[in-house]
Amino acid sequence: MSKTLFERIIAREIPAKIEHEDELCIVLHDIQPQAPVHLLIIPKKALPRIVAATNDDQALLGHLLLTAGNLAKKLQLANGFRLVVNNGHDGGESVPHLHVHLLARRPLTWPPG
Repeated sequence: MSKTLFERIIAREIPAKIEHEDELCIVLHDIQPQAPVHLLIIPKKALPRIVAATNDDQALLGHLLLTAGNLAKKLQLANGFRLVVNNGHDGGESVPHLHVHLLARRPLTWPPG
């Protein structure tokens, strides 16, 4: 089975602009940003999408959200931000590796997309 784009970035086979990295995740700047701040918070564990997560992934999923909050503080996103998780084709998933989008520094409308 071939590696996803994100697995190749984590393995340093493809370059990326890294904002943060720890033992559980890596945070990249999106190459097609939809806002002035558009980060991807990606678990190092290959998890294709949120519906594939199990109870064993609870701590990892919590870590992704806490990392997003810590980055929002670090980047001083006091005016607000949005977290998005896409699942499946109709949900806008483009890479089959779970990731959280952090979007900020522009007004975000509702409903999205």
